[in-house]
Parts: sequence; C-alpha cells; structure tokens
Amino acid sequence: MKLARFGARGEEQPGIVDAAGQMRSLAGAIDDIAGATLQPLALDQLRSLDVETLPLVDSDVRIGPCVGAVGKFICIGLNYSDHAAESGMEVPDEPVLFMKATSAISGPYDDVVLPVGATKGDWEVELGVVIGSAGTNLPNAAARRHIAGYCVVNDLSDRGFQLDGTGQWVKGKSADTFAPLGPWLVTCDEVPDPQQLDIWLEVDGHRHQDGSTATMIFGVDALVAYVSRFMSLQPGDVISTGTPPGVGLGYDPPIWLRPGNVMQLGIAGLGEQRQRVVAAP
Repeated sequence: MKLARFGARGEEQPGIVDAAGQMRSLAGAIDDIAGATLQPLALDQLRSLDVETLPLVDSDVRIGPCVGAVGKFICIGLNYSDHAAESGMEVPDEPVLFMKATSAISGPYDDVVLPVGATKGDWEVELGVVIGSAGTNLPNAAARRHIAGYCVVNDLSDRGFQLDGTGQWVKGKSADTFAPLGPWLVTCDEVPDPQQLDIWLEVDGHRHQDGSTATMIFGVDALVAYVSRFMSLQPGDVISTGTPPGVGLGYDPPIWLRPGNVMQLGIAGLGEQRQRVVAAP
C-alpha cells in the first residue's frame, strides 16, 4: 500500500493511493496515518478495503507529511562511506545517532524556509524507515517485523549551525521545514529489499546525489536493531538512514542553498519530492 496524508498544515486527513495513482480518502475508516494505525493488524485491515469505492481526493490538494504525530525522529550520520569521506570524517565503527526535532517535519512539496542567520543550507536525500510496532533490544533478524514501511526524507541542515562555533548536529538540522517526509508511506510488502533502491537529488536540475541504498555501511535491519538498544521504538517513530555522497558541504568550494533554488529528490518505488527554497520572513 501507498499511504499518504492530505490537506492544510495541521489539518491533514489520511489517504491511500489507488492502482491508477489517484489519492483516495480514508477519512471515516481511520483517524490518521499515525500511531496505532501503523501496527500490523491495523495495516492488514486497511488492505482488506475496496480502495476503488473510496472517495477521490482533488488532485490539487496539498500533500502533507506521510506520517502524523511522530514521536521520535532519529537520524543516522555518515552511513555511506563515500559521504563520510566528502565530509572529512572517519567511517564509523558503529552507527552515529542524532535526533531531529519533530517540529521540522513538513510536506514533500512545501517550501523549505532558511531560518534567520542560516547561510550554509544543505540537502540530504535519505531513506526513511517508519516503525509499525513497539520494540526494544531487537535482534537484527526480528527488526523487519517492526517496520510499517518506508518513505523519502530530505534531511536538510544548516552546516553553520551544525559545525561552526560550538556546533551540534541537532540544532543544525531542526529548523522548521527541515524534514520533508513523503509523498507516501510505502508498506513493506511493496519494498521487498530496502537495500536495493536507487536514490537521487537534484538542485535546479543539476543532479548532485545519485546513489543506491546498497552502499549503506549499516543496513536497515541493523539500524533498527541498534537504535532499539538505546531507546524503545514506538509506532510512528521515524529513522532516517543516512545519505549518499553529493551534498553541498562536499564540494570545493561548498555549494549552499539559496532562496529561489528548487530541489527535486526521490527513491525508486517511494515517490518524489519537490521543494522551493525561501528566506525566513
């Protein structure tokens, strides 16, 4: 299934994509694509619906982030060896974890707003893993059973906030609009191997990132299991699994996002995003 959320910011309703690629409303069937709705039994109940009988959604409606009420937004740093190299950092011996504020979450086509004082805006296309059932201290072999599905993430940052002065990754990556999710949450049955997905990002039509999840240092199963050692995973938590090379920081000289830039990005089978960069009002 391809699940989505549509409507004005803060008022999103649940939806599902039919075989023709049209959005159908799940309002009345479920409250939201969030929390308990992501558990295995609830997803099975959605699969039993006759999607073609559900109301069509206007094609011009805003598409919101594909998951609502996200409890934790967990990110993995330096999870592609060539990205670690372009960042001037060592390949880690174990996953690098940091958190991103959930208030950064936005829709896949919403504007990205560079906050006041941000001069080093950067992009990172990433595979997002959405948790479907709670777990802690999971073995790698059990991790996949706790995943509801996958989505596209743009893990935006301001490298000045992240690395200059005292630094801190969380403050460099948590500005409002710095975490577009979607357009869809694609359930696991449609993604048989999350380690074989093409992943790419362009700015103003120039392709900067062009990789594959096959080159992750730590795969999806290992990451879910690893994170569960340090915190319980709950339905609706998101793990963003790292980015391939081609970020702005990696160029000499670096390339930073500026108002007016347009980013397009996607992952095979998970859809595409498009964002315009604007300055804070």
